[in-house]
Amino acid sequence: MDKKISIFLYFLLLLIGATGCREDELVVPTEYDIIGDEDLTGSVRGFYLVNEGNMGSNKCTLDFYDYHTGLYARNFYAEKNPNVIKELGDVGNDIGIYGSKLYVVVNCSHKVEVLDAHTGIRLGQIDIPNCRYVRFHRGNAYVSSYVGPVLIDPDAPKGAVFEIDTTALRVTRKVSVGYQPEEMEIVDDYMYVANSGGYRAPNYDNTVSVIQMVDFKQVQQIPVGINLHRLKKDKYDKLWVTSRGDYQTRPSRLFVMEKKSGYNQMVVTDTIPVACSNMAFFGDRMYYYATEWNNFTASNTITYGVIDVRTKEIVSDNFITDGTEKEITIPYGIAIHPETGDIFVTDAKNYVSSGTLYCFSPDGKKKWSVRTGDIPAHITFLKK
Repeated sequence: MDKKISIFLYFLLLLIGATGCREDELVVPTEYDIIGDEDLTGSVRGFYLVNEGNMGSNKCTLDFYDYHTGLYARNFYAEKNPNVIKELGDVGNDIGIYGSKLYVVVNCSHKVEVLDAHTGIRLGQIDIPNCRYVRFHRGNAYVSSYVGPVLIDPDAPKGAVFEIDTTALRVTRKVSVGYQPEEMEIVDDYMYVANSGGYRAPNYDNTVSVIQMVDFKQVQQIPVGINLHRLKKDKYDKLWVTSRGDYQTRPSRLFVMEKKSGYNQMVVTDTIPVACSNMAFFGDRMYYYATEWNNFTASNTITYGVIDVRTKEIVSDNFITDGTEKEITIPYGIAIHPETGDIFVTDAKNYVSSGTLYCFSPDGKKKWSVRTGDIPAHITFLKK
């Protein structure tokens, strides 16, 4: 039999088998692209990329790049889990690996999907309303939640952080924080949570909640800036917090929080006069981009930069050095390979069709790009 015909029949049988597992849904087979950027010597096996998908479209998908094979697998969740109705769900908002498990926060489906990190096979889910981001600490996962419905409402309730036992996969504790909480980090048994108040615009929240982990109680709310979003720690345990501003007269800003002598918790020490939508750290440098929307001009201002985390000074106004940032329509996610320093930037393009993932070398030159699902956003690296 001709080799091409044999391959065709093989994939046809796979498709028929997968389709037979559901009565009313067609399981879309995984698509593969050959990238060829292989690495057999490092400790990183590959990385997962979650594509948000448009709200209400139930198009959250999961991609995986394998450094052993050089293959990029697009939308492999459905094929790995053919019996799961509606697949991953509606709006993938975060992703993380802890131990042998992969956690996908699915915002508008009000759940955290838990998969085997090495096979992609579903292990279970934890129901959490309007969930946002996930972090891990001492055997538990912590998920921020808006709590209330997905709705702009001046009376929207305060949000919360849920604690999940990663063995039993169930919620064990919950603590109330500020309005519409976003990203979190844990330093010295205190959790810091960026509160946005986005549902209550223009009356945004402006605080970072401080949670004492032992008692799991909010012990303080620190005023920082309005409409907070990102909150990440560097290698020195300083916190970098972004404010989205009010999209009109108050611009996006970047704040630094760190411990001072005589204080148990962090305090705001610096305001960096740049817009920042997201960031990633490698060594002593923070790489960031900004997609700053303005209601008056009805347009985005897009910038890239590098900050020295020791001096808090801007050392470059663009980490892409070969001009290929002109190919990127809407930067929407950033990650850095923990060993090689390769920089990954996702492009959401028009928010309704396939996006693109770009890989840049540490010196800012494009190595490769690949088509993704809709609205590629969050990346987590898988160790061998």
